[in-house]
Amino acid sequence: MEIYYKTERLILKMLHENSASDVLNFYVKNKAIFEKTEPNRPQNFYTIEYQSTLLRCEFQLALKQHALRFWVFTQDKPEQIIGTISFQNILRSVYQSCLIGYKFDSDFWHHGYAAESIEKAIAIIFQEMGLHRIEAFVLPENLPSIRLLERLGFEQEGICRSCIYLHSNWADHFRYSLINP
Repeated sequence: MEIYYKTERLILKMLHENSASDVLNFYVKNKAIFEKTEPNRPQNFYTIEYQSTLLRCEFQLALKQHALRFWVFTQDKPEQIIGTISFQNILRSVYQSCLIGYKFDSDFWHHGYAAESIEKAIAIIFQEMGLHRIEAFVLPENLPSIRLLERLGFEQEGICRSCIYLHSNWADHFRYSLINP
């Protein structure tokens, strides 16, 4: 597995802790949008120190193939983060599965960047890492994410009741999966 990949228009790469300020800027710029669908952040989440520590931990998890996060850039502006795709809870043995998450800067929505980068990331997970199944959880009202998952070939398996604690409440999520053919 590499730490740098290209698609027709995009770059996907793992980042080291020296990119903490860029990651922090990405999160701060999109805070209002991201926090609608994510758990409450630790109080120090929006600091360079926290992001640096997180990047260092994520890089170590990637080396062990326990988790993987790609940061997405356009080829014409390779210094600006436009999104991120993560694969968490990578299970081996009889499972060979993981959980996908993604988020993109709202300035880059409706250009096909999410689909293009996620397609590449899925190929890496299936072909290079040899996993069999990718799962995704999405809020029922998050129609853009549902449409994206379905366009990428994910199939809805049902609803997971009260499965994720968001904003002081347990929230239902649709469960989607994509199986390696």
